[in-house]
Amino acid sequence: MAEHGHHAHGGQMTPEQQKQMIEQELKIARNLGKIKYKIAVMSGKGGVGKSTVAANIAEAFQKHGYKTGILDVDIHGPNIPKMLGVEKGIIGLDENNAMVPVEAESGLEVMSMAFLLDSKDTPIIWRGPQKSGTIKQLIADVSWGNLDVLIIDNPPGTGDEPLTVLQTIPNIDAVVMVTTPNAVSQDDVLKCVKMVEMLNVDHIGLVENMAYYECPNCGEKVKMFGENVGEDFAEEMDITFLGDLPLTPKVADSANLGKSMVSLNSNAEVGKEFMDIAKKIDDEFLNKED
Repeated sequence: MAEHGHHAHGGQMTPEQQKQMIEQELKIARNLGKIKYKIAVMSGKGGVGKSTVAANIAEAFQKHGYKTGILDVDIHGPNIPKMLGVEKGIIGLDENNAMVPVEAESGLEVMSMAFLLDSKDTPIIWRGPQKSGTIKQLIADVSWGNLDVLIIDNPPGTGDEPLTVLQTIPNIDAVVMVTTPNAVSQDDVLKCVKMVEMLNVDHIGLVENMAYYECPNCGEKVKMFGENVGEDFAEEMDITFLGDLPLTPKVADSANLGKSMVSLNSNAEVGKEFMDIAKKIDDEFLNKED
């Protein structure tokens, strides 16, 4: 039984498997070589608005004039296409049989597991090696072309998916952590920061989401989850504080419409905050000598 498990996990690869692995690694290197900046978005736990932040940051970079793509590697809950209004998009194939991302209205390029499912209610019931293999395929077999920025939206936690992303893209330019003022969220994001640091990534930023509730009628700001501690928390962890964002019905409504806040109105308060966060990521992590 033990021997069978050893072979099943690729302990001894056939020459053909070795060849396929080398070819995939070459494809990954070629693809990543065409992308100037790679940014992973992570969170310690679910429910903190990580995908919303990832989608809006991607749209903000696009609006700032960067040719941008977003890769949704949340295998079990790929929500990015719906948030960007492209859930009915169909991926194409180029002359080399590589997958062509779906283009959003803004020109943002989108790739997600959601495009490869038969229907939106099809569950993915996979173990780690299958998920890791699929993520590598999404990086190797997608024809991104020459991008300025690729945003990678990871599922929460420190499991297979974010680990695969960080190990497959060793020269990642920045990791953006998303948290809330909630102490449990902060405890979990601390683990994520430690994981990223262990993988020798030192450009880490923090976004505090749901920092306050903005009343849609009077505009009053209520701190529902306690005092904003994102800036102090970032200082404690010795990472860059990128900004805070409100809990507002406008953001939920925009996702239901299949639009980001940035694409709906980048000059409104929330849209402007996303634009400012993207600008700070650019200034802090991306404007470096080539």
